[in-house]
Amino acid sequence: MSELGLRVVSALILAAAALGSAYWGGTVFALVWGVLALLVLQEWLSVVRGKPGFALWGGAGVLYAVALYYAVLMLRADGERGLLAILFLFAIVWFTDICAYFAGRAIGGPKLAPRISPKKTWSGMLGGVTGGVGAGLALLAAAGQGVRPAHALVALALALAAVAGDLFESAFKRRFRVKDSGRLIPGHGGFMDRLDGFVAAAILAAAIGLARAEDGASAARGLLDW
Repeated sequence: MSELGLRVVSALILAAAALGSAYWGGTVFALVWGVLALLVLQEWLSVVRGKPGFALWGGAGVLYAVALYYAVLMLRADGERGLLAILFLFAIVWFTDICAYFAGRAIGGPKLAPRISPKKTWSGMLGGVTGGVGAGLALLAAAGQGVRPAHALVALALALAAVAGDLFESAFKRRFRVKDSGRLIPGHGGFMDRLDGFVAAAILAAAIGLARAEDGASAARGLLDW
């Protein structure tokens, strides 16, 4: 199978698992994402193990994995609004990644950050962000959520966070001279490779939701209710 074929099949399987866990919520969601956070931490530690500054970098890996876990738990905790908040996040991150890949290959042009990730282009980034924002707003509209300008700004911030998270992981791997964080996902490498943009976007989404949550409201309502 071609590399693109492997990426598509792997992405579909992972998407099904993510959507299934989001739908069930509760203990199932917590267990699935707990395992994913542990896999991310294991891959992070495998990259930095034996390198100078391992204790500093190892501690950062723990924070990275814990932040991912608690961000998604806080967003899904609201039984009524949590599912929509997670799906909103999925739509933005996934379509940012997909549209960036195809826009970059189709259009090409100037490199976004050649020293960090030589294949990424400005056209890919702009195409990805546009697709991610559009997907997020389309999902809200399909769910019956009144879409306001604030939702577009939030979607834009999360799409940009996904791009930044991708670049961060590329810089991290370049710093330690590895191509992939792992080999568990055919066509994608490791779970860090697959979740790099999602981690940053999830942390930002939870931060926005918690910052706006008033009178005991959930992070999901803070993120969605404008």
